[in-house]
Amino acid sequence: MSTIPKSAFEFLKKLKKNNHKDWMQEHKKQYQSNEKVLKSFYSLVVERLNEKDEIEKTKVFRINRDIRFSKDKTPYNVHRSVSFSRAGAHRRGGYYLRLEPGNSMVAGGFFGPQPADLLRIRKEFEMDDQEIREILADSKFKKAFGGFNTEYQVKTAPKGFSKEHPAIDLIKNKSFFVSHSFTDEEVFADDFLDKIIYHFELLRPFFDYMSDVLTTDLNGVSLIED
Repeated sequence: MSTIPKSAFEFLKKLKKNNHKDWMQEHKKQYQSNEKVLKSFYSLVVERLNEKDEIEKTKVFRINRDIRFSKDKTPYNVHRSVSFSRAGAHRRGGYYLRLEPGNSMVAGGFFGPQPADLLRIRKEFEMDDQEIREILADSKFKKAFGGFNTEYQVKTAPKGFSKEHPAIDLIKNKSFFVSHSFTDEEVFADDFLDKIIYHFELLRPFFDYMSDVLTTDLNGVSLIED
């Protein structure tokens, strides 16, 4: 399946209006059919990504919501999401695709990195922020993604960093990822797969840079064992 059928979104729209277990049970066959179509599409994304990258794992996020600590007790997600993990310790960064009526997107980067990785990234920006700024300022990258999502930031400066540092706008981030939204019409179009791959490939210079940062110390010595 090289395109996303409108029926996939019709199911999600109905689910949003009938977000309870009885309805899902009654429409289980439709859900399973929908998943089969979408997983076929995800496989094509992986196939295309592997032309210039190496994907180790595809994770399809569950439709069941974790409601244990949420005020919203509706049992199901009304979107379908998938992530594609790159292979090997020397390849960092991940690709993400979200399909949802009126809210579809691709994203990529480093969402909630481990404390050691977060500190290493911040230290790199503290020492030299020129290269990352050049990547973010690239005309095609900027047009596609804008810049880092700044929803996840500390208010002033992380512990051990000066709030007066010239790169504090980058250092304050707790995640380093970008995203690009698609209209429903774009999702259903014949070239949607091409657009996904185009945006994912725009992430590669960013991934290559961050991979280099996260696999070396501040002196540039590799941390990967031979």
